Amino acid sequence: MIQLDFYGTLVAASLVLLLGRGLVTRVGFLRNYNIPEPVAGGLVVALVLLLMRTLDIEVRFDTSLQTPLMLAFFATIGLSADFASLRKGGRVVGIFLLAVAGLLVVQNAMGIGLATMLGLDPLMGLLTGSITLAGGHGTGAAWGTVFSEKYGLASASELAIASATFGLVLGGLIGGPVARLLIKRVEVPGCQNQQAPRLPKGFEQPNKERSITPFSFIETLALIAVSLLVGNLLNGWLQGSALELPTFVCVLFVGVLLRNGLSALGLYQVFEREVSVLGNVSLSLFLAIALMSLKLWDLAALALPIFIILAVQTLVMALFAIFVTFRMMGRNYDAAVLAAGHCGFGLGATPTAIANMQAVTQRYGPSQMAFLVVPMVGAFFIDIINVIVIKLYLALPMFVAL
Repeated sequence: MIQLDFYGTLVAASLVLLLGRGLVTRVGFLRNYNIPEPVAGGLVVALVLLLMRTLDIEVRFDTSLQTPLMLAFFATIGLSADFASLRKGGRVVGIFLLAVAGLLVVQNAMGIGLATMLGLDPLMGLLTGSITLAGGHGTGAAWGTVFSEKYGLASASELAIASATFGLVLGGLIGGPVARLLIKRVEVPGCQNQQAPRLPKGFEQPNKERSITPFSFIETLALIAVSLLVGNLLNGWLQGSALELPTFVCVLFVGVLLRNGLSALGLYQVFEREVSVLGNVSLSLFLAIALMSLKLWDLAALALPIFIILAVQTLVMALFAIFVTFRMMGRNYDAAVLAAGHCGFGLGATPTAIANMQAVTQRYGPSQMAFLVVPMVGAFFIDIINVIVIKLYLALPMFVAL
């Protein structure tokens, strides 16, 4: 077994990003279908590690940096959230929330229905629905424990982690092709020519140059650090209460308060270019570590019926993005980018959604509306809605009787 320490893992993650950039630049298929660079590089490394494992060689990474990077990314989302801009997009956010809620209902109904048809416990269908797909590893692990302890479902936690891993991989793979299909139906050149002269905001077009200074960079770094510190303290205070929230939601919430509170008091204006640089660095490194450390053999261990359910869920996600999300959001370029983002966090996680959208906007042009709506909905509202939907399903007679 090869064990990489903190520094070795950081070097490996950096090389994964360079590999991903080289692959997307040189391989037309990856470029044409807008596959995010961290996904391309990370999956290649994960496949190599899978091959090495068949030769009895296992590589383990130090993932201690993964959570701080994820939290730093969500802090930058909060620091990018301007209430004035959010008010402008209020109606769009509301419509997108309806689409998101609709997908959660469909995912659980599909999971339960397929599980029943295949002769499995309906709880397995619920676990391969919105719990692990829209919810990700954290939500999946939490509910897996509940299903094991309260309902006696064997290996629920293992199934949850494997399902969430499946979703993370597929969420990063189908978003680009879905967007490519939809963009053929809209007038991209007009949208691109109109918005190209302006400087990209937030997480749009991460490869664009942004002027920064050392002092303003340190100011932004301090804001992120405060968001992490206070967010973790807030999470500790809420533990065990009715208001308990995931840590990343608390960090994002503190970032929103800092951004808008300092602005309202006239004390400080957040410099978005620094926020976007630090956010994109955190996002890229987080995805690289997450994807290169994927244990793909966990997916191979999935029983065939569970694999069938997850494969159908992936198809349902793509169809939902094309025929529901795209149409509800206006059938334009922004709607196509939103559909790619929805694939990302509908199957995987918000960082995957952002990476999907960046891969699209890097090629076709910026979409300010998509980068306003998806981070807030995918990072905050979806967890709240998902809990409500899951509890409503558990209130059905088939589960109450268990």
